Amino acid sequence: MSVQAASLPVAAQPQKQRRFRVRPSRIILNIVLAAIAIFWLVPTIGIAIISLRPNSAFQQSGWWTVLTAPAQLTFNNYQQLFSAGFKAGGVLDSLTTSIAITVPVTILVTVISSLTAYSLVFGRWRGRTLVFLLIVAMLVLPLQMALIPVASLYKIFDNATGLQLFGSVMGAIIFHVAFGLPFGIFLMRNFYSGIPHDLLEAGRIDGAGEWTLFRKVVMPIGIPALASLAIFQFIWVWNDLLVALIFLSGNTHQTLTLFLYGQTRALSSNYWIISTGAMISIIIPLIVFFAFQRYFVRGVLAGAVK
Repeated sequence: MSVQAASLPVAAQPQKQRRFRVRPSRIILNIVLAAIAIFWLVPTIGIAIISLRPNSAFQQSGWWTVLTAPAQLTFNNYQQLFSAGFKAGGVLDSLTTSIAITVPVTILVTVISSLTAYSLVFGRWRGRTLVFLLIVAMLVLPLQMALIPVASLYKIFDNATGLQLFGSVMGAIIFHVAFGLPFGIFLMRNFYSGIPHDLLEAGRIDGAGEWTLFRKVVMPIGIPALASLAIFQFIWVWNDLLVALIFLSGNTHQTLTLFLYGQTRALSSNYWIISTGAMISIIIPLIVFFAFQRYFVRGVLAGAVK
């Protein structure tokens, strides 16, 4: 009897209970994402509303009261801020200085990075890998560590040549270009590595030179990466405060970030200037981003993943 019992098949184990996964519907997911986006945008919305409220309303009520009384919105703050014109130290002068620094830096970093990446990928010279590794190593170097040495070099150069790099717009441009190139070269090199070499070989067989290949073959393909690099560089330089604080010290023409930084010393009386100037500082990068947004995702993914 025991033998028969031993020979019997082992009783089947009870089946595991099925796990029911609760999958939220797309409507609920969209509601949650919209709530997170609104929560994230609350500070910006508050600044935008404060910039449109009269000065007398600041100490009387909060900016959220505009939801029940929208008639208090006005553009007087913007008119008063722009009334100074391009006077040194004004908001329009600071806006012009920021544009004079950001636009050349963005163009130079984009063009030089693209040309260097083309040489690293399609060039026919030894040591390309070593040079690229050195460029990547420069990404690790913190920008803050180079401020004092570069400022010292600027002063030595100014004393030797009589030029004025330290405290000038040109000095800030050179510094931003130097520290923007490593990332730009890294991004563009990874993007160009995905371009088939057969395209360029076919062009060389037809008699095309390197400049022609770069301009008519590589550049049109690399537009997404170029647009992404331009957006990154523009936003980084536009929002910079530290470099401008060091290299534009003593200059009558300050960037927009320096202008806003100077107004924080009297925050209680200049809140409307800070909020209005902040909105001006936000609008221009948004225009640049939305102008190139269709290339942004493709360029970032192509530059980050080979």
